[in-house]
This record gives sequence, structure tokens and C-alpha cells, in this order.
Amino acid sequence: MRAIMPNLSKNADDPLYIQLYAYLRDEILAGRAVPGEKLPSLRNLSSSLHISLTTAAQAYDQLAVEGYIDSRPKSGYFINDLRRDGAGSAPAASAVETPSQELEDPQPALLCDPSSFDFAKWKKCVNRVINEHPRMLLSESAPAGEPALRREIADYVYRARGVRCEPSQIVTAAGTQQVVSLLTGIFSRIGIRDIAVEEPGYLPVREIFRERGAVLLPVPVQEDGIQLEKLPENIRCAAYISPANQFPTGAVLPIGRRYPLLAWAERNDSYLIEDDYDSELRYFGRPIPSLQSLDQSGRVIYLGSFSATVFAAIRISYVILPPALARIFHALRETYAQTCSKMDQLTLALFMHLGYYENGLRRMRRLYARKLQRTEAFFESTPGVHIQSSKSGLHMLIRVASRKPAAKLCQEAASLGIRMLPASRYADQADARSLVFYYNRIPLAEIEPALHRLLALWDLS
Repeated sequence: MRAIMPNLSKNADDPLYIQLYAYLRDEILAGRAVPGEKLPSLRNLSSSLHISLTTAAQAYDQLAVEGYIDSRPKSGYFINDLRRDGAGSAPAASAVETPSQELEDPQPALLCDPSSFDFAKWKKCVNRVINEHPRMLLSESAPAGEPALRREIADYVYRARGVRCEPSQIVTAAGTQQVVSLLTGIFSRIGIRDIAVEEPGYLPVREIFRERGAVLLPVPVQEDGIQLEKLPENIRCAAYISPANQFPTGAVLPIGRRYPLLAWAERNDSYLIEDDYDSELRYFGRPIPSLQSLDQSGRVIYLGSFSATVFAAIRISYVILPPALARIFHALRETYAQTCSKMDQLTLALFMHLGYYENGLRRMRRLYARKLQRTEAFFESTPGVHIQSSKSGLHMLIRVASRKPAAKLCQEAASLGIRMLPASRYADQADARSLVFYYNRIPLAEIEPALHRLLALWDLS
């Protein structure tokens, strides 16, 4: 490969690492790089281009994620042969399906931001599990989940959210909906059939409760969270709530209303299901303690998930059961099939143990906070778009002054790779022009250009 001499500019729209990545990608695709050739080390590259080690590493990591180069431990970075097949020659396109075709995504081409997660470190952990612990992969996972992962979760939630628990109280599952299905089985053992749910609220969880025979009791949500006075009295039930970041409104239940909520649960011999789904991704203000950390009577069931803080496809969620409910689960655990990949669980346990998870979380907070600020600034200067809530770490609620129905606005957004959903999907009384906008998915440098294209398509004039 000829000398690496990209024209990098700090004044360009794209970050430096994206500019460097694009330059190297184009050099490889143009054939100016020999397959198998070693690239300069990170230190040499950063020194020659007068950029930081972090910028060089981000560019190489992106190339590695997309398959242009390969990282070899203790050896460096090498250019991949993009035409290679099993026989070492380029096959005819009509004769053999290429790997990219085999892995073609059938979903709409939504914008995404691979830089929000360090896939290179995840790959290192995958390789360590395979190389150092292959015997563990030859048996099924424990019903409650891998002990190593449950220990890491117990340590982490105590540091991050003040949640007190033993690993034996934790059960992992493939997604929050699987966790909810598990809970309905436990509730049936103790005679709980009524479930209070937030209105508006997270629709998939409601559907799981309903499909399992639960009676749903909608409770309105106001600016500071669920309306406590609307909770049922003298009925033993469970209340599914997200006090740290209510979906989709972003409402936060203040500390002064959490103690009355706990008192309600104890007074009615009921349970609170605390979905803390993205409490780590709050960027402004002081974090409020979890409900579970305030609970003195074993009334809070704590739910957590890694889908928002690792990557969506990981599908690992967990539930922390109060001691009384944990005993019920362990009496029945042989009838519970663990639904999480053991490989993924062991990789995540190592990823957390090495500190990669919390380091990545801090980086993700900084990145998403900048995306939020940039998105807010854009919409605040846009006639016809009103920000209704931007408290969530993953999305914002906006109202669009348009004659088009919300479904049509979302369809047009999707055609540009932007994910939006009608807020009416989560509450019948929601404003017909309110949309849930997942700004976090768009790369930082593409936010303004993407939103300009969206406004041109919406035509709000």
C-alpha cells in the first residue's frame, strides 16, 4: 500500500476518524492495498498524521468491524482479501453466493452508528471464551443463567444503581418480554392476576401480560410519573412501572413520590415491577436511586437489560427477584429453559469483568448527550416541530404540525433511514401527530443532514 496521506480536516462535517476510515476504505476498494499487507501501527499512524491514538484506533476498529482489515493479537492490523473464497480465488457471482449476500439484512436500511459500541473489545472477549474456556460451551446454560454473569450483574447494579442482591436472586433471559413471561408464571403461583400498567406505556410488555391471562389495570402517567392515587386499593396485584425514565414520555418519578409508592405495595400485599431499562443513559441532572435500593420489605422486582447499552442483537435481560419470589423460582427452576445464548452470557461476563462495559457506557453517555443537544438545537429552530419531551436517553417525543397522519410521517422518515414511531401505538389518547424519534441511532455527523432531508420530504410549509 502506498503511503497513507489522507487530507484530514477538523473543520469538515465528519469526525477525523470517519475521514481516515473513508480514506483507507477507498484505498482498499481501489486495489491500492495488497491483501495481507500490514498497516502501520496505531502509534506510528497517529504520529505521522498528527492525530490522537484514539482517532487512529476508532478508524481501524470501524474498518475491522466492516471486514476490510483484520486485527491479529500481538501482530497488528492486516488488509483482508475481499475477493477470497474457500478455494482462494474469486468465484463467479452467479455461481456462489457471497458472504454479504448470505447476511443481507431483510429489514429497511435504517441509519445506524457502529461507533457507539466497541466491537473490537467484544471480539477479544469472544476469542478468549473460545480459546480459554471451550469446555464450558459444550454444555447447556444453568436455568437461572451463567453464574459468572450473575455475579457481574450483582456487582454492577450495586455500584451503578444501589441495588442490593445476591447472584441467586438474578435470572437472565432473552429479552424483557421473556422475563415478563417468567414473572407471570411466578405470579400465578401466589395468586396474583391483576397487573397495573402505565398509560401510556410499553406495549410489548402489556401484550405478554395479556396473553398470559393477566387482567390489565391502566393507570395514567403525569409529568412526574405514574399517578399514585389511581393505583388500585385493597386488591393484591403487581404494578409494572419505569420510574427512572417512563416510556414514551420520559417522565421521572421523584424521590418524594417513591416512598408512598413502596408504602402502597406493602399496604396492599402487592409487588412493584421496576423496569430500569435505560437508567444509565441519563445525561443531565442527578441520578435518582432505584426503587429497589429504597425497598425494605421485599416488594420490588427489578428488571434490567443490555440491549440499549451493549447492542440490540445481544438480547440479554435480567430480573432481580425479592428473596421470597427467588425461592419460588428455584423450586421450579428445572422447568425453566434458559433462553440466552451461553456464548453471549460468558462473553458479556468477561466484557464486564475487564471493565469494558462501564468504560463503554461512559463513552456512550457522552456521545448520546451530544446527539441529543444537536437534535434539540435543530428542532428548536424548526417551525412546525415541537419537542414534547427529551428526557429519555434513547429517543425524544416530538409533535409535528402536518396534515399527514403519523403513520405516513414515520413511513417517510423510514425511507430516509430514520426510525420514528407514532406515539398513538402506546396510548389511545396520544396526540395524533406525536412521534417517538430514536435520535440515538443516527451517527453524530449525519444528524443535521438527515433531518434537513426529512423536513424537505415532510414539507411542513
